[in-house]
Amino acid sequence: MKKHTLICAAAAALTAGSAQVYAAGFQLAETSATGLGRAFAGEAAIADNASAQFRNPALLSDLPGLQISAGAIKVMPHIDITGQTRIQHMYGLTHQVTTYDTKATDIAKSALIPNAYLSYQINPHWSAGLAMSAGYGMSSKLEDSFRGTQFGNEASIKAIEINPNIAYRFNDSISVGFGLRYVMADADISATSSAPLQLFPQSVPKGTVLKYMAGDDTAWAWQAGALWHASQATTIGLSYRSEVDLKLQGHAYGLGFNPLKPEQHYPGTMALTLPATAELAAKHQLTERLALHASVNWTDWSKFTQLRAEIPGVPENAWLVKEENWHDSYRAAVGSTYQVSDRSVIRGGIAFDKSSVDDATRTLTIPEMNRYWASLGYGYQVSKHMTVDISMAYLLAQQSRVSEPRQGARSDKVAAMFGGEFSGTTQGDVWLMGVQLSYRF
Repeated sequence: MKKHTLICAAAAALTAGSAQVYAAGFQLAETSATGLGRAFAGEAAIADNASAQFRNPALLSDLPGLQISAGAIKVMPHIDITGQTRIQHMYGLTHQVTTYDTKATDIAKSALIPNAYLSYQINPHWSAGLAMSAGYGMSSKLEDSFRGTQFGNEASIKAIEINPNIAYRFNDSISVGFGLRYVMADADISATSSAPLQLFPQSVPKGTVLKYMAGDDTAWAWQAGALWHASQATTIGLSYRSEVDLKLQGHAYGLGFNPLKPEQHYPGTMALTLPATAELAAKHQLTERLALHASVNWTDWSKFTQLRAEIPGVPENAWLVKEENWHDSYRAAVGSTYQVSDRSVIRGGIAFDKSSVDDATRTLTIPEMNRYWASLGYGYQVSKHMTVDISMAYLLAQQSRVSEPRQGARSDKVAAMFGGEFSGTTQGDVWLMGVQLSYRF
């Protein structure tokens, strides 16, 4: 396994732990504190600083000279799951159902998401840049007392990107950009029994690991974008980021892989595709001081159908880790920027993130919900060369149903034997706070 290599590389890229996801699925929107202030509305059409290239490499053409930008966003989530677990018992010919109230609180922990960017205008036509940020990430952990851990008690993924980009300006109106993405990913998923079970000739105590899988991988992907200055007041941007095909290499163990010796570790792999995304954005300078922004994002989450391992030495019918069956998601955002003075600017925005799951496919370890954003930001030009941006946002997650086992999900039906059936709701909110420092040489 290559975990030691990944950890060293990720540390060099200023990585930090990721909390629960804040765009659809486990995609991260938090690429800069500057964009956070307007709820990331119009990102593919706005070149505030060098961070713009992560959302649209063509924006490098609008960044003069040599520029650097770095910052971080603090994510403070509060996500709860509340419901009931039903366990069926057989006493001879008698059938009995016992119901337990259960709750998991703060299943996602606070995290810091850093970023760093560099841009350079080579000549009037060519520009280049380098971006380092996290495009995907999530981490959830359900406490041991929660009566639903048989469907999953922990899940996490961290994907750090190093992204060199180039851009070409055809004329004053049209630019295009292209970039390579080197993605370093690390993921794990596990489930434990939430109630004791007697399986002849052995018993399964509460807390027994049913399935655990951890691994890492690196892969190459790409992005492309275009920019059109339709007029002096209006700019339109279009960008696309390709999917990332990972084959996580690591190890697995648990009762589901070897009932007689669940602590036995097996080398194995698991395929994971990080989805393609696209963004259409616009910026319009309404007055000399006021600009309006808007964007629509699409993410190809329908490719995320299951987590399936390949573990030599383990029967193939045990390779299925979790069925997912997500669908494509969309995000819409509108925002504005107001130039208060030559040095001060304020930003604001609202957004709606459409969940990539519904009530029939939502899971306890990734309890995806629709999210509503409200953001506010302030920028100050400290000197001719330096700008500081601070931003904050509040996300409200829509209360949603979550039930496992899900209809037609074979992996859930097996898991239900080790703690019963769960039915309940999930809800929560998130506070985001960020700071960005940009310098123009």
